[in-house]
Amino acid sequence: MGSSGSHFALFGLEPDFRLDLEQLAARYRERVRRVHPDRFAGAPAREQRLALEESARLNEAYQTLKSPSRRARYLLSLQGEEMPQETTVQDPAFLMQQMELREELQELQDASDLGGLATFKRHLAQAQEQLNEGFATCWADPLRRDEAERLARRMQFLDKLSIEVRQLEERLDD
Repeated sequence: MGSSGSHFALFGLEPDFRLDLEQLAARYRERVRRVHPDRFAGAPAREQRLALEESARLNEAYQTLKSPSRRARYLLSLQGEEMPQETTVQDPAFLMQQMELREELQELQDASDLGGLATFKRHLAQAQEQLNEGFATCWADPLRRDEAERLARRMQFLDKLSIEVRQLEERLDD
């Protein structure tokens, strides 16, 4: 897959992990407006279909680039083979950390501790920020591919965890 058809190219951006998200959002809105179904209401069916496909492509690209962990995986896939979806993580230290984080979240849930949850969320955001920084410095270096993949997997896990945190917050808020 050439980078000409890449998610980055759709928005006129260079493939990089560090992105200006506001610029990305602005370019997404501008491009998606051009293919809005209303603009093709009177057009031939083929043009309508192409506009719809383009709109779907823009949306997929935007969702991918907007999320640091999805952007990380995508960058790695542009550079070579696709990163396996789920692999047993050869990362014992991180496995331990995962277990501890899950237990901590479980305890916060059992105690319905909203204050504790807010603190947990802050720590999680800091950990994500650190991973993003780490990935940004090593993803483009072929010699650090393993490290980049390891960081991308960790990012994915923390993503899932922050979704669980949000869901728990909503439940406890009810």
